[in-house]
Amino acid sequence: MKPLLAKDLPAFLKRFGNFVDGEFRDLEIISPTIMKLTLAGQDWARGFDWLSIEFEFNNINDANILDNSKLLHVDMEDGINIVYQNNQYKFIVNNSTFHIHSQNIKYQEKQF
Repeated sequence: MKPLLAKDLPAFLKRFGNFVDGEFRDLEIISPTIMKLTLAGQDWARGFDWLSIEFEFNNINDANILDNSKLLHVDMEDGINIVYQNNQYKFIVNNSTFHIHSQNIKYQEKQF
């Protein structure tokens, strides 16, 4: 997995179009402070081909998440946003209460 650095956030989000109309695939709770989340989205760098991105959130200090069975019902029409402020990453699903705040984020590209 690669670390997602604050300086790379704008380019990363642009590459995947902020995951607008993307899909939640999986949420795995490893421990109270570590979670893995898989999203599917279109990759601008690959001709808008679909692929999955697995995020790993470490040192989570705040989260409002859903059970895996309800993830498919989250409206991804407005995509996501990831911001870095006050020494933490804030992963937010736009127009939703779903969010994860953590000290760092890693990601890995996977097959659709």
